Amino acid sequence: MSTLTNETIPLHHPVVSRDQWIAARKSLLAREKALTRLGDQIARERRALPWVRIDKDYVFDTPDGRRTLAELFDGRRQLLVQHFMFAPGWEQGCKSCSYMADHNDGANPHLAQRDVTLLVVSRAPLADIERFRRRMGWQFRWVSSHDSDFNRDFCVSFTPEEQARGEVYYNYVMQPFPQAEAPGVSVFYKDDAGQVFHTYSTYGRGVEVMMGTYPLLDLTPIGRNEDGLGHTMEWVRHHDRYTPAPPAKPASGSCCHATA
Repeated sequence: MSTLTNETIPLHHPVVSRDQWIAARKSLLAREKALTRLGDQIARERRALPWVRIDKDYVFDTPDGRRTLAELFDGRRQLLVQHFMFAPGWEQGCKSCSYMADHNDGANPHLAQRDVTLLVVSRAPLADIERFRRRMGWQFRWVSSHDSDFNRDFCVSFTPEEQARGEVYYNYVMQPFPQAEAPGVSVFYKDDAGQVFHTYSTYGRGVEVMMGTYPLLDLTPIGRNEDGLGHTMEWVRHHDRYTPAPPAKPASGSCCHATA
């Protein structure tokens, strides 16, 4: 898969003086600041949501043996879970979930400093998870919910019967969904008595919070460039499956030439 260039995406854009650009930039900055303030307000409202006590005994397969949900906090009070689409029998994990997970290792030491443990959970057997994790070079902790109701209870895995009905409960509504697995992010809190609470979950485009590449692309002139694709993330590949980007071509009339 080759990298898109300006030759394949023509840009017809106004070119103005620096003073005109500054005026336009300041106008946009006012809207950016309003969006930032709105995001801060929503974050406060998110933290104010009521919690649900976890009464079910979820148990996971981990490289260190069987562990309960409470034992996966790793001594911290907050647990951030990526629901990663990787089902039993799959050869590899979902490429879009892998795109999310590519950002985890960099965030992990910073999250730990703020009392947060990051955990990835899939239904695939632990041996398959470990094989794929090694291939991708990831270091984050990844466990299997293979023998538990965890994925079903948090609405990221669907039975054949649910799919046959044409709609599943996902992102808080009944809707069609093309696969038996779905992405999501869930957050849990453990109090001093060891009780675990579910505090938040987000699905659909809400999982973009874990995709740091997207806001960087949003800064660029071409942006995400997904409008003409069959689906928004059609361009994404596992990071070891991208075709290397071609070398940049010299501008027309340049005295410099690319060398082999």
